[in-house]
Amino acid sequence: MNTFIDISYNSLNKSGEELCGDKVEIIKTSKEIIIVMADGLGSGVKANILSTLTCKIAGTMLKEGLSLYETVDTIAHTLPVCSIRQLAYCTFTIIKIDNSGNVHALEYDNPSYFLIKNNIITTPKKKQIIIKDKLINESNFKLDIGDVLTVVSDGAVHAGVGAILNLGWQWENIADYLERLVSKEKCAANISKDLLVTCQNLYAGNPGDDTTVVAVTMRRPECVNIFTGPPKDPKNDPIVISKLIKSEGKKVICGGTAANIAARELKEDIEVNLQYYDYSVPPTAKIRGLDLVTEGVLTLSKALEKIKSYLNSSLEDKISLNLNGKDGASKLAKLLIEDCTHLNFFVGTAINPAHQNPNFPLDLSIKVTVVENLAEVMRKLGKIVSIEYM
Repeated sequence: MNTFIDISYNSLNKSGEELCGDKVEIIKTSKEIIIVMADGLGSGVKANILSTLTCKIAGTMLKEGLSLYETVDTIAHTLPVCSIRQLAYCTFTIIKIDNSGNVHALEYDNPSYFLIKNNIITTPKKKQIIIKDKLINESNFKLDIGDVLTVVSDGAVHAGVGAILNLGWQWENIADYLERLVSKEKCAANISKDLLVTCQNLYAGNPGDDTTVVAVTMRRPECVNIFTGPPKDPKNDPIVISKLIKSEGKKVICGGTAANIAARELKEDIEVNLQYYDYSVPPTAKIRGLDLVTEGVLTLSKALEKIKSYLNSSLEDKISLNLNGKDGASKLAKLLIEDCTHLNFFVGTAINPAHQNPNFPLDLSIKVTVVENLAEVMRKLGKIVSIEYM
């Protein structure tokens, strides 16, 4: 594939609420990606139920092949208008993106999406359609390499009301901010987190409304290939190094024995960096032809911790996670979060006695467990992961 659709979303709960009234559903099929962002009326449990119901209805119907119009009609009949406030029980934005980047979007009472092309905000032509007395904005456009599509709930445009700003952040202010942000960020996760942290700051730490940000970036595929652990049969040493070197993308070695194998097969020297940037992480090394050489299980485990923190906390930014650190774990975590769309593992299954009782089965190996856990969190970040055991 020549393109990769990178998607990330994060939410803030209204201050004092345990549940978020916004809900995001992402469905990936072989032909397209479906994104549903719903904002339930009010906040708390009721809003959460309404938005979840909307997302599940839309996601299920679209996945089964029904049209956007049939889906919206079903939602409109399922969730009527509140008789007291005369407001829809749930607003929503539905976006379908096919594998070529063609986008079909329907918006109902949510803030208009932000489309940035060449670092400049762009407004595609929209037409209004009526489905069961509901006015829907419909648009069609194409995502090209470098384009960024961002969807927000109304908590974003209200950010700062009653705190720092009198009238909230406003759509135009967010658009200006995104133009500056996407000029330096290509990773959807960084864009969504940065924008959400800014909303949190404008609310002075006490969000007055549920706030959700969904970021979609069209990127060129970026592969990262990691070789860790010696193969069970030493005869496979040259095979795994050949696969690593011939693989497209960045090449990483994790583990001292793996590094020695690579140096021997490539007929290159290992240059060890004896400076400790973080005393909890072993030092890195250099081998010509490779992008990163680190220690094995400990560094992989530390990188895994950083990526888990990044994934699980919507307010963790790159500085607090020290992704810009010079230690091996920080470098590896930054590489996997920001510069990776496809991750390929080449995992040697020889047992290291220092890590493992050699009589234990393979699936209990610490190294294998760390690799499997790392693959799991990378998939949650939307990356495509493959593992080859040798």
